[in-house]
Amino acid sequence: MQIQRVLRHLILPHWWVGRLVPPALLHSVEQSVVASEATHRGELRVVIESNLPLPALLADQSARARALELFAQLRVWDTEENSGVLIYLQLLDRRVEIVADRGINARLGQEFWDALCRQMEAAFRAGDFAGGLQRALDAVTQALREHFPATGENVDELPNAPLFV
Repeated sequence: MQIQRVLRHLILPHWWVGRLVPPALLHSVEQSVVASEATHRGELRVVIESNLPLPALLADQSARARALELFAQLRVWDTEENSGVLIYLQLLDRRVEIVADRGINARLGQEFWDALCRQMEAAFRAGDFAGGLQRALDAVTQALREHFPATGENVDELPNAPLFV
């Protein structure tokens, strides 16, 4: 366990960490998810987390492990065609993870998602938080459109609004 990491997560207030995510950005992300899901049969879920919960800190949980935990808790894996994608942003640790369900992951592979994560992190380091997130949403949309194009009735299985925890 890294004491500095634990202290940073416990001391910095949620509202201060979340200042990078104004309500307008959350609304923009939601609109992007709605527009995206109209073009394919996949499901997108965006989770932005400021501070990790104490049990995750004490367990020295990685961003990947936390993303997998949220993927399960939010039931992103439970889509009809196994085409759910979770984009997870951990603000304090400055980490990004994408977890894709087995249906889409089998077609693209982990290398695709990892490269997309590193691109987002580079954009965030350059101060382009909104642009980096939007480019990632566009890339995921294109991948889902290619492998799970919309056909007939397109049921919305997961909430479109980003979850800010």
